[in-house]
Amino acid sequence: MTQDEIIEMAKQMGIRGPVIDFHKKELEAFAKLVAEHEREAIAVWLEKECDEQYLADRVRARGQA
Repeated sequence: MTQDEIIEMAKQMGIRGPVIDFHKKELEAFAKLVAEHEREAIAVWLEKECDEQYLADRVRARGQA
């Protein structure tokens, strides 16, 4: 997720102006945590429901790039 995408999502939530600039690092850190949580949830589902360890590993590796 790019910084521009994170800022756009913040704007969609009604966050405007200097608040975004002041909290840009916190917004980025939060977005990264959410993405990490979602990747892990998908990886766990792939392992349990589809028995796809290879795909689960690939999903987890996306967060490392």
